[in-house]
Amino acid sequence: MDRSTFEDRKTISAPMHASLRHDSAHKHVAGTADYIDDMPEPEGTLHAALGMSDRAHADILAVDLSAVKAYPGVVLVLTGADMPGVNDISPSGRHDEPVLAEDKVEFHGQAIFCVIAETRDIARRAARLAKIDYRDLPHWTDVTDTFAHGAALVTEPLTLKRGDAEAALETAPHRLKGQMRVGGQDHFYLEGHIALAVPGEDDEVTVWSSTQHPSEVQHMVGHVLGVPSNAVTVQVRRMGGGFGGKETQSNQFAALAAVAAKKLNRAVKFRPDRDEDMTATGKRHDFLVDYEAGYDDEGRIQAVKANYAARCGYSSDLSGPVTDRALFHADNAYFYPHVLLTSQPLKTHTVSNTAFRGFGGPQGLVGGERIIEEIAYALGKDPLEIRKANFYGLPGSDRVLTPYHQTVEDNIIHRIVDELEASSDYQARRQEILAFNETSRVIRKGIALTPVKFGISFTATWYNQAGALVHVYQDGSIHLNHGGTEMGQGLFTKVAQVLADAFQVDISRVKITATTTAKVPNTSATAASSGSDLNGMAAYDAARQIKQRLVAFAVEKWGVAPEDVAFVPHHVRVGDALIPFADFVKQAYMARVQLSAAGFYKTPKIHWDRAKGMGTPFYYFAYGASVSEVSIDTLTGEYLVDRVDILHDVGRSLNPAIDKGQVEGAFVQGMGWLTTEELWWDGKGRLRTHAPSTYKIPLASDRPKIFNVKLAEWAEAAEPTIGRSKAVGEPPFMLAVSVLEALSMAVASTAGYRQCPKLDAPATPERVLMAIEWLKAQKKSKDELSAGQS
Repeated sequence: MDRSTFEDRKTISAPMHASLRHDSAHKHVAGTADYIDDMPEPEGTLHAALGMSDRAHADILAVDLSAVKAYPGVVLVLTGADMPGVNDISPSGRHDEPVLAEDKVEFHGQAIFCVIAETRDIARRAARLAKIDYRDLPHWTDVTDTFAHGAALVTEPLTLKRGDAEAALETAPHRLKGQMRVGGQDHFYLEGHIALAVPGEDDEVTVWSSTQHPSEVQHMVGHVLGVPSNAVTVQVRRMGGGFGGKETQSNQFAALAAVAAKKLNRAVKFRPDRDEDMTATGKRHDFLVDYEAGYDDEGRIQAVKANYAARCGYSSDLSGPVTDRALFHADNAYFYPHVLLTSQPLKTHTVSNTAFRGFGGPQGLVGGERIIEEIAYALGKDPLEIRKANFYGLPGSDRVLTPYHQTVEDNIIHRIVDELEASSDYQARRQEILAFNETSRVIRKGIALTPVKFGISFTATWYNQAGALVHVYQDGSIHLNHGGTEMGQGLFTKVAQVLADAFQVDISRVKITATTTAKVPNTSATAASSGSDLNGMAAYDAARQIKQRLVAFAVEKWGVAPEDVAFVPHHVRVGDALIPFADFVKQAYMARVQLSAAGFYKTPKIHWDRAKGMGTPFYYFAYGASVSEVSIDTLTGEYLVDRVDILHDVGRSLNPAIDKGQVEGAFVQGMGWLTTEELWWDGKGRLRTHAPSTYKIPLASDRPKIFNVKLAEWAEAAEPTIGRSKAVGEPPFMLAVSVLEALSMAVASTAGYRQCPKLDAPATPERVLMAIEWLKAQKKSKDELSAGQS
């Protein structure tokens, strides 16, 4: 090919750092993206449903399933005794989470048996016919009730300590003490949990599962069936949302479907109803935070002591690492000279809570922001002034050591906040709002600017690894498979861009394929915002291996030096010759060059000693800041989010279009968590917010009326990440804290900004109204006291 033709195609479509739509976006819109429930069912497929407890805590005295088994269309009823291997799916290895309860139930809605029938409707109807005798036991669903029953823990707590917090609190010029409730959250994915198990020969079974952790489903199914992992293949093309809820919660549905499939030698599908899904699966942990802080006249924090007590549910699940991460982010972007942080992962008779976007970090961060807010109101200052006074220092400063003794080496929060403060016109708008609130009788406004510093890596060090399998075919097309899962976040698109960039071909040449344990083994969960970091690097490593072989082939065939071989757009340059990529690959194949490679990557530098509470658990930090402006109706507590401005750090973005979408979506989801999404259990331990009619996620009409989102284009990861990019899944979720803080300012205006409103989350209109009335009562009491003294 001559050079004129080459010049016409001197670029490739969608290399790294280019904006490109999600690979399945058009399918999502058109309804042609295949999810498990869209797949053609094998002939004779059966359907499953759970038989659920109607007690929160009770001994099971007798179970009569005769009416269930006799219901027309029922083929099989499974109990815990029917598990061929182990009746346990605990991801923590504590063996505290049975597939089906046998002797005791520990939350309302716990599965006791499973019905397999000809149709889903038959299975669900039959499941309601069981007669179960119970002996009721004392139950508690709330953290405060747990303390009255001995504060049992589901796993070991963590302590982070640096300096002498107790002594520093005693000598601080000012001191505050308080308590804050931080609510939980349901994942509310568009696609609920689902599994399809297809039996194979001998001990084999293939499971299509909507899971973020195919390898864990593989291992759990193997344990429950009593077969080795090599007999179980788990496949995932895409999920209709995950957010952490499909990291461990998929295990039960996959295991039951697999057991039934092998017993009956027929395919079995398990798709619970939305109500059953919300009742039987875990949620974001809610916390009760008790805190003390000492500070000086300028608002600089001298010491912090805090305890994070979490409603964990009846079993450990992931509560250990979730409550650990809450402590890791209790400092947010602030340096605490002396600090003592403790966690309390408490047992309650509720469904076991689990991973959710941020993995405990948001709850820890909200507690830290409450301390900042309390100091600001106590000193009569703008909370932003207090935030800036307490930021971690720049490299070389003596204010760079975290409570877990990791040095913050990549701090850019000062620049992020300064740029956003200027671009959002924060100071002028704040003054306008203060003036508005002086004259407005009913509507009050608030504004807040809050920062985010979020650590990136799994705190369980062994999870920070990934594999990828790359094939280059004779025609120059490329097959990509890796251990990450696609849940709508665009991971597959980003990793495909990495390969397109490495081989210098159009992304249309890269075929994205379903995640499967048969191709890449021992995968980590697609979680901890690490999907692109880990799998992108693994794919890059596979490409590197293949390219090395191709370069060696060119050196031998054409007698050139290695440095004279280069991959350029659509071609391989060998000396002065330009060979089309497909032609070059064909020649390499004819010369018997291996055109397949298994790539691997493990995150360097990280280590963590949990017993000592010391180490470097995070490879780097992602930063961001947001400004939110709100209006509240002081008569009803209702409010609107009027405007949001965001500046977020994703390093050198692999795909700015996808990353911006992630920031926008994370913010709105975080806003829902902090404002409208409320979980509520009644006195019998029943979750009553188990459907869209009672559980309120944000609607399109709830989005900020003005929504300005910008990526920090100048930012670049300090560490050699893939393309110097940074994780984007979880960090922007916490940007929504600015909404809570803005609501707090609007509420505080009703009492002259003299007292922190202490808004708990979620700040529903009811809570906003109660906070207004509480402040008015406080103000009236103080005014009467002052009048009496005068």
